[in-house]
Amino acid sequence: MRLINRYVLGFLVMGLVACNDDYLERYPLAELAPENYFNNATELENYTNAFYNELPDALAIHYNAPNQADDEARSTVADEIQGTRITPASGGGWDWSELRRINFYLENSHKCTDEAARLRYDGVARFFRAYFYFDKIVRFGDVPWYDSVLEIDDEGLAKARDSRNFVFDKMLEDIDFAIANCPIEKSGQLITKWTALALKSRMCLFEGTYRKYHELGNWESVLDNCITASEELMDAGVYSIYKSDPNTAYQELFIAEDAITSEMILARQYSIAIPLVHSANFYILSASYGRPGVEKSLIDSYLMADGSRFTDNPSYKTMQFYEETQNRDPRLAQTVRTPGYKRIGENKTSVPDFATCVTGYQYVKYVLAPNFDTGNSTNDMPIFRYAEVLLNFAEAKAERETLTQADIDKSIKLIRDRVAMPNLDMAAANGMPDTYLAAQYPNVSTGANKGVILEIRRERRIEMIKEGLRYRDLLRWKEGERLEKPFYGMYFPGTGEYDLDHDGVIDLVIYEGTKPTTVPGRQYQKLGELVLENGASGGRIINNPSILKSWNEAKDYLYPIPTQDLLLNPNLVQNPGWDNSGI
Repeated sequence: MRLINRYVLGFLVMGLVACNDDYLERYPLAELAPENYFNNATELENYTNAFYNELPDALAIHYNAPNQADDEARSTVADEIQGTRITPASGGGWDWSELRRINFYLENSHKCTDEAARLRYDGVARFFRAYFYFDKIVRFGDVPWYDSVLEIDDEGLAKARDSRNFVFDKMLEDIDFAIANCPIEKSGQLITKWTALALKSRMCLFEGTYRKYHELGNWESVLDNCITASEELMDAGVYSIYKSDPNTAYQELFIAEDAITSEMILARQYSIAIPLVHSANFYILSASYGRPGVEKSLIDSYLMADGSRFTDNPSYKTMQFYEETQNRDPRLAQTVRTPGYKRIGENKTSVPDFATCVTGYQYVKYVLAPNFDTGNSTNDMPIFRYAEVLLNFAEAKAERETLTQADIDKSIKLIRDRVAMPNLDMAAANGMPDTYLAAQYPNVSTGANKGVILEIRRERRIEMIKEGLRYRDLLRWKEGERLEKPFYGMYFPGTGEYDLDHDGVIDLVIYEGTKPTTVPGRQYQKLGELVLENGASGGRIINNPSILKSWNEAKDYLYPIPTQDLLLNPNLVQNPGWDNSGI
């Protein structure tokens, strides 16, 4: 069954099994009595279909501001970046209803006498329990572990938080069960053995590096689990890096109507026929949805096409748009509009639109033809893809100081081969670590692998942009202070007329005072509304210069527990630094 249909069916199933989202509320036995359900494979499948609704959708990928972290600037600034989060009274991610549904299933699936079916769907359920708890430990750190359905008078409801180490060990038990019992048949829409390996790779990389950089101890074996899971998936030969023309292959992954399953391990599926659509085009190209633009430090991180560092050029800081986009890693032109860009379905070239992009670096990743601009995009959204697993493998080995050039050749090289970029040379990277990257990531140790760790982080940022991973990457690397830095856009030497793509036609006019007589086809930006570092003397665009950004190293790596939950359970202890004055 297509995953898109599973979502639809999932909503119907949830309507049968629950009357509200309260973890303490019993399921209405008149609607779904355990003794009358869970008797065969179809019933197990139908119940577990509902769990797929917990997977991220296109809205989470595009509009959840913290996901983009320092990769993207917008006309607004998220609370996580402003440092204006407060302790909520309720909600805030401290929700356990989905866990109850999973545990309810696992307590009753034994009623099915078809053991093969039970093991299969128990594997799916335990995948989703590991997935559920992964989000919880990322968000809150220590959390209570529940693997049974608790009733309203159960003492377990008042338990203290379990340590993240204990919870993570339980997550490993769940994901290993899923790996052993989920189907081996490849699917871009269903949970399989390969999806479970991809989740294990992701969650172990997060937890291992989080423990390392936050000095929590016991990180080595967790990274070893990441390496083992990644390598098992790699050695299976089920997935590969999608390749076609190096100048289009990367972009093709994200505009495909149906997920390219040679690389996409799991994707959220969309179709106009259901209808189930998303608004990627509208989000990226409208003036009313945040005007997202790629941040300049990411643009500067792209290598030259010959593999050399763009930032080694002494004049890189003052290069204008046309010059800075020439002879770069082909993924740059497949991620943002660069000179010569032609939109899908159009023959004319288009320059960045400053009315809909605050930095000038406007996304083309995910953007379809103009007929999808009204919020009816149908390209599938990635959740897990093979390139991430390769990056996880390389990073974990580098952090464990077991990485070899042969490891790079079977991971990073495959990703770069897609766009005909030179391979990463481990000895060269470690022999002369990039000072530009070192300034971005000051917490990377000065060990023998410093240079290659920095290069793997470069590769990850470029390859995985706008796939919902960046904020968590900064959390696990303990680099949250990057979010305090100004978010920059294109460089302009001052007011004047600009031919952005060097086609002989003026595209942009930056002016002071009275707006010049308008000429059709030109964009006009008033200085002050478009803010340059040095005003009329030029500089990079500064986004939201009047909004203070603040990161508190003592508390901001975790979210607060809602005050109502602290009142209901006196054994819960608030995360460090968060205010409980609402109690």
